[in-house]
Amino acid sequence: METNSYTFHITPEQNGERLDRFLIKQTEDISRTYLQKLIRDNAVTVNDKIPKQPSYKLRTGDKIQLTIPDAQPLETLHPEDIPLDILFEDSHLIVLNKPAGMLVHPASGVNSGTLVNALLSHCNDLSGIGGVERPGIVHRLDKDTSGILVVAKTDVVHRNLSKQFEEHTITRQYVAVVCGIPEEISGTIDAQIARSRRDRRRMTTVKSDGRRAITHFQVLEIYGRFALVQLTLETGRLHQIRVHLRHIGHPVAADPIYGGEHRALGDAETNPLKHALLSLKRQALHARTLKFKHPVTDEQMYFSAEKPADLYRLVNELRMSIRTYS
Repeated sequence: METNSYTFHITPEQNGERLDRFLIKQTEDISRTYLQKLIRDNAVTVNDKIPKQPSYKLRTGDKIQLTIPDAQPLETLHPEDIPLDILFEDSHLIVLNKPAGMLVHPASGVNSGTLVNALLSHCNDLSGIGGVERPGIVHRLDKDTSGILVVAKTDVVHRNLSKQFEEHTITRQYVAVVCGIPEEISGTIDAQIARSRRDRRRMTTVKSDGRRAITHFQVLEIYGRFALVQLTLETGRLHQIRVHLRHIGHPVAADPIYGGEHRALGDAETNPLKHALLSLKRQALHARTLKFKHPVTDEQMYFSAEKPADLYRLVNELRMSIRTYS
């Protein structure tokens, strides 16, 4: 495998800077996430020694060596002709509306039927900077969450979009049907998130030693024991919305992992509503809008995707149930 090697010498002006942040400034085509991975994989040395953390504080006179391997071929993944709902595409990026039930990238031994498989069939110029199994993927949605995603076609665009996500300048808004009615019409959930010690598949809120997560919410409609809520992400942690809504006592309806499935069926007051919930077969969560600056043209890009049919049927049935009992 071919590699690219770089050597840097730290000046007094750079003294005290984090290693990963320094390297981001020195390289044009690498995301911070990938750089941190390279550091963990021993591809970076400081004074010919392996640093313990990406957060290592640099000192004047330090010699930094960075070795970047060329992107590996996608030997284990194969293009699959899976239809994509593309909202926008140019030579730099793709914006699409992901259906519920589709994994964004391979995981847990699943190497087919993913968004990556579909993208490999659709185009052959995806960015590989996200790793062998995640070409072009800048951010993700849970398998059973539908909605808008942006995918990079080049490494430069990948890095720019990643930076926009890291700096929270990208606007992401979701809609969800939740169990119960929040006490406030709008508010902010600021609670750290970490992986559950009891079940490694789940995330949970913690008082310390987690990653800070912030979700803003606004109640749009109320239907008896349910509500339609708009959620705006300030950070993007794994399962953030689902964990935060459970944290405030209002899990996403039909969520089988975070308590929304059992509670929603128990709160459903009509058989048609129960049927709509059972037919959903996933959490009632949809990534509705995405706003960001185009990395090449600087144009403000805004995309919106209406609720898919299954979620639309649930909301319609909730509205009908209110009429029935009013």
